[in-house]
Amino acid sequence: MARILIIDDDAALRDSIGETLRDLGHEVAEAADGEIGLSRLTETPPIQAVLLDLRMPGLDGLEVLRRMRARPDSPPVAVLTAVATSANTIEAMRLGAVDHLTKPIGRADIANLLRRMLPDAVAALAQSSADPNEDGLVGSSPAMRDVQKAIGMLADSDATVLITGETGTGKEVVAQAIHRHGRRARKPFVAINCAAIPAALLESALFGHVRGAFTGAVGEARGSIREADGGTLLLDEIGDLDLVLQAKLLRVLQEREVTPVGGKPVAVDVRVLAATHRDLPSEIRAGRFREDLYWRLGVVPLSLPPLRERREDIVKLAEYFLARGVGRARGLTDAAANLLRSHPWPGNVRELRNAMERVAALARRPVVDVDDLSFLAGVTAAHARDASETMPDAVARLEIAMITQALTASGGNRAEAARRLGIQRQLLYDKMRRYGLELSAEATPAVGNPDT
Repeated sequence: MARILIIDDDAALRDSIGETLRDLGHEVAEAADGEIGLSRLTETPPIQAVLLDLRMPGLDGLEVLRRMRARPDSPPVAVLTAVATSANTIEAMRLGAVDHLTKPIGRADIANLLRRMLPDAVAALAQSSADPNEDGLVGSSPAMRDVQKAIGMLADSDATVLITGETGTGKEVVAQAIHRHGRRARKPFVAINCAAIPAALLESALFGHVRGAFTGAVGEARGSIREADGGTLLLDEIGDLDLVLQAKLLRVLQEREVTPVGGKPVAVDVRVLAATHRDLPSEIRAGRFREDLYWRLGVVPLSLPPLRERREDIVKLAEYFLARGVGRARGLTDAAANLLRSHPWPGNVRELRNAMERVAALARRPVVDVDDLSFLAGVTAAHARDASETMPDAVARLEIAMITQALTASGGNRAEAARRLGIQRQLLYDKMRRYGLELSAEATPAVGNPDT
């Protein structure tokens, strides 16, 4: 039960909405104008949500909302109006309203609104342990633990490391961690994307040039390799490097000297890390990548797992990105967490980060609920139609979706969820552990024996 404040100068409407709120099990407080409404925010027990009329004598709804949102303990507010315009809608949402609804508002609309306004914020925030100051290597899955251990072992070495993995898995984050935790940490970390610079310009960008080396070379350029002298150079998307430049890079790795365009060799002390999403052995067979360079780069290979293979890390990552965001959202409801775990994440960690940045920008509550993640549904459906999806991935995705739906429909009652799925309770527990699905630890009411 929550305590809801209705601020509206229409007594009949206050009575009507108040009756609906009481029927839904909530306690109601009322105010006939904005001044009274603001004063009621200091009462005990506290107000947990506000339904605010837009047009009132004295302070109008937008001014009341503005003053409420200036308070450090402002409850979620939904604005109600008889006449919605683009101007008042935009302003209400800009000021932080959860929603902007047009009167009259029915019982179902009120129930849905309150469900979005009143998730169990305290419980969800208590479960969130995200530290916004972490270095991005978030996760405790076996696959991620192996990566973290490898970084520790490689940090102080000068060995060349080839970091592979699908797009968006965090290859540059890993490269930065190797540099930051190693003995070269106080020296430069320079990253250059070999796919983002045209081949005609990349040679100069990498190796530098001397004055007059070509038309337009009015001065000397050191190049990324020399800029990283004493530190670490990351060659991102190395699989896209031109064959001619591959040969020149191989000499740098072998001789530890760089030859600027039009210049003479210069000794360098640089640790080289390379990253790619491409299958370099296939590129070698196709004649697009030098085999000798591959072996020189891959002294230590480090493969990053896709996000779908470390589902137990998804919620921790999501909370980490929320904690780093500028919005109010900091935690996830159980339903939202399970939705994130069930999403295929074809764009890996980068896609998850973008999704959480979107949520942080648009969410009006401290806790993210499934409604805030509705934009993921279309991506999930499109991924389901992707013919490249493997059978195990498809089965896992379907099982996660069915378990999530059953748990949501049963209100978190696992015995009831197992009954709905037609499986034994222990099998449900095993699958939940396998897929990293969790719900709040609550006693499961008796519903008979679903295991018989």
